[in-house]
Amino acid sequence: MFTKIALVLLWLATSCPAQEILTLKSGTTENLRGLHSLHTGVVWASGTHGTYLRSLDNGQTWSASSVPGAEALDFRDVEAFDADTALLLSAGPGEQSRIYKTKDGGKSWALQFTNHDPKGFFDCMAFWDREHGIALGDPIDKKFQLLATNDGGNSWNSISHISIPAAIEGEGAFAASGTCIAVQGKRNAWFVTGGKAARVFRSADRGHTWKAVEVAIMHGDSAGVFSIAFRDRLHGAIAGGDYKKPDQGGANIALTDDGGAAWKLVSLSPTSYFSAATWSGTKLLVAGSSHAGFLNHADDRIWAKYWDVQLNSLSPSSANQVFGVGPNGTIVRFDLSSKPRKTK
Repeated sequence: MFTKIALVLLWLATSCPAQEILTLKSGTTENLRGLHSLHTGVVWASGTHGTYLRSLDNGQTWSASSVPGAEALDFRDVEAFDADTALLLSAGPGEQSRIYKTKDGGKSWALQFTNHDPKGFFDCMAFWDREHGIALGDPIDKKFQLLATNDGGNSWNSISHISIPAAIEGEGAFAASGTCIAVQGKRNAWFVTGGKAARVFRSADRGHTWKAVEVAIMHGDSAGVFSIAFRDRLHGAIAGGDYKKPDQGGANIALTDDGGAAWKLVSLSPTSYFSAATWSGTKLLVAGSSHAGFLNHADDRIWAKYWDVQLNSLSPSSANQVFGVGPNGTIVRFDLSSKPRKTK
C-alpha cells in the first residue's frame, strides 16, 4: 500500500503543473492597496481603516491589526526594510495624508508626517535605501508636492518646486497601488500622472531636478498612468487605463529602454485597466481590478498567462514569485516559473 501511495504522489509531482497563483488567508476583509515583500520571506501589506498586515513566512500566515488612532485612514502604501521596520502612507485630503513608522514590528507606531495643507493629497512613496526616500503628492497651485527623507522616514522635508515642471490643469497622480513613484540605484526617480494629461516625470538627482514627457497612455478624469516600475536604470514599464471602466481595452502599457525619455506602447489582447506593474527579473506582471497579465519577456506580444483576478498592487519577493493584494482582504502569490512537467 505504501508503495502505491508513493507512486501516486510521484506521478502527481511530475505530471501536474505547478501552482501559478495561490490565494492566501489574510485574516481581514479590508481593501488592501499597500504591499512590500522582501526576499527574506517578510511581507507587509496595508489598507482601509488603518489596517496593516505582516507575514514572516512568505505569506503562509498573516497577522492583521490597525494603527491606534488611525482607524479612519486609508493606508495606500507601505515601505518595509525588515520584519520590524516599516512605514505606512495614508492618502486623503488635508490631514488624512500622513506617514507612520514602526521599529518594533507594529507593536508601536510613530506619526512622522502630517499634511496640513487642505489642498494637499499624498499618493505614494519609495526608498532608495534604508535612509533615503521620497513621497509624492498631487499638485497645489500647479506644482506636484514632493517630500524627501534622509533619516529613514523619521523626518520629511519639502523638495523645492522650482525645478518641477508645472502640472497641467486637471493632471494628478493616482493613489491606487502605492506604485505611482519608483526609484532605482542611488539617485534615479520617476513618477507618473493621469487625468487631463498622461506623463512620466524623471529625475537623476533624488528629485531635485525633473524632466517630463507625455506618453500615449489613455487618459481622462478617471484614466491615465497608475503605476511605474524599473528593473534597471534603462528598462522600465508603465501601466494604467480607466479605473471606472476596468474591462475597457486600449493603450494602457508602455515600455522604455532609455531611462524614461521615450516610451513605446505595447499592443496586447485581451487587455484591461491595470493599477500596478512590477518586474520579476526580465518578466513583467501587471494587475488591476478585473485581470492580471504576465509576459515572459517585455517584448512579447502574447500573454504567457492572463488571469481573472481582482487586485490593486503587486510586489516581487524573488526571481519567480510576486505577491498581490486587492479588495476584501485578497492576498495572492504568483509563481511565474510554473510550467507543466512531462510524465516519465
